Amino acid sequence: AFNGEELLKLIKRLVALDAHWIPQVPGYSLYIRPTLIGNMHALGVGPPNKALLFVICSPVGPYYKNGFKPVKLLATTNYVRAVPGGTGSYKLGANYAPCLIPQAEAMSQGYDQNLWLLGPEHYLTEVGTMNLFVALKRDDGSVELVTPPLEDVILPGVTRDSVLALARDHAAGKLKLNLPSKLVVSERPITMKEVKEAADSGKLLEVFGSGTAAIVCPVKAIGYLGKDITIPVGEEGMGPITKTILDEIVKRQLGVVESDWSVTVTGK
Repeated sequence: AFNGEELLKLIKRLVALDAHWIPQVPGYSLYIRPTLIGNMHALGVGPPNKALLFVICSPVGPYYKNGFKPVKLLATTNYVRAVPGGTGSYKLGANYAPCLIPQAEAMSQGYDQNLWLLGPEHYLTEVGTMNLFVALKRDDGSVELVTPPLEDVILPGVTRDSVLALARDHAAGKLKLNLPSKLVVSERPITMKEVKEAADSGKLLEVFGSGTAAIVCPVKAIGYLGKDITIPVGEEGMGPITKTILDEIVKRQLGVVESDWSVTVTGK
């Protein structure tokens, strides 16, 4: 495998050379995508004996056409994104192709993306191409921020990890963020039944996706079994937890808040 530290040096050099392509408009960025493809001199089905590593850079705008306005999801029960024992936990092009037709069908019904479910219990897994977070009000007055556990159907997203790190540091008192004072952060299975019951009882506070391109994306409704579950988003189009997470990640991306997550690029 190519040395990771050396690849980072090359990416920094590339970004410095392409700095004039970095958008200066809030919400826009230079998207960086390292890519690895097999390029052996043969046509067939089997592991390659050689591969090509390259990095794609592209200026991008907000991931969704509505920007950071809340989206509607269709909780699909007819398709699955990934299955246990498969490749769902890896960043592979093969994981995206099966999502295209379900996404087109969701959009034809007035939804922006799919909410991927798994099994007869309808476990929540991912939203579109993003990880998923659900905020629930608990009986003791605390707020639980839930994300499905990293099993082999869930992609271990970097932004997911960032959200968890910020929320856990706040809950532990290491950071003082504009998040609930009594915050419980959980990686656990969650079903559509639990989400619906929480919505019916007024305990469903927020739902949002997280991903490299979107950062976070608030959800205002989930279509499930023919009915829409409404999710509070407030006047700003996103709940206070979603907004705080977005603001804190962007501050670190822009260097407003120093962070060891950031990689500084200087000169050419």
